[in-house]
Order: sequence, then C-alpha cells, then structure tokens
Amino acid sequence: MQNIGFSILCFFVAYTLVTWVGIIHTIFNIKVLHMKSMKESPGMGECYEKTKPWHPLYNIIIFPIFGLVYMKGLTNPSLNEALITCAFWAGIAIVGDLVGWVLIKHPWRLTFKEFYVDYQPWITLIYIAIFLGPIIGFILL
Repeated sequence: MQNIGFSILCFFVAYTLVTWVGIIHTIFNIKVLHMKSMKESPGMGECYEKTKPWHPLYNIIIFPIFGLVYMKGLTNPSLNEALITCAFWAGIAIVGDLVGWVLIKHPWRLTFKEFYVDYQPWITLIYIAIFLGPIIGFILL
C-alpha cells in the first residue's frame, strides 16, 4: 500500500459520514415522519428499520468518492493499489463493525444475530459497496 495513513484517513472520513447520514436519516424519520423510536417499538425502532434499504446506497455513493480522493492522492495509482485498498477497507469495516456495533455495550448495540443475520441483505451489500469504493474511485480517475 502506497500511503497507509492517507488510506486510513479516507476510510474513516467515509465511514463517519455514512454513519452520520444514517443517524440523521433515523432522526428525520422520528421528527418529521413521526415514526416510532426504539423506545416505542421493538428492536431498533420503526425509524431505524425504515432506513435499512438506504444504507447500501449511502455507502455506494460515499465510499467511491473517498476511493477517488485516495487514488488521486497517490503518485502512482494502479488497479493493484485499488484492489489492496479494497481488501484493507473491507477488513477494517468488518472488524470495526464487530467491535463497534456488536461487542461494545451502548444503547444501539446489536447482537451478533441482529447484525449479521437479521440485517441481511443490507450488511452484505454495505460491505460490497465499501469493497468497491477504491475500484470505482480508480475507474473514475
């Protein structure tokens, strides 16, 4: 990998943006569309459940933008570099999600089953979108 620090920065900015878009979408559903929150309905609440089909879309828009930013920042961008970055970003996302959304206790924590089984097909599509981000970015160069 040509610039691991810049790669990590691009990944974390994209990941943070995607997370905030999801949170804002959930809040919008509660405040504007008057959907039930997690306090008022089972699981994560109707407000969150209705955002799930949008999650892959957030990722397929945001991660290629940062894949492009990363690729443009390299002195010698290549398909091989894009593929290495794809695997690296997907690995960070998979491990980070396990730790951040399943293992660490917080109000939005999910069980392993909720995150990796009940969240299908969305979580798989999200990981595919994250993986494709650097490749799409390279193609857009």
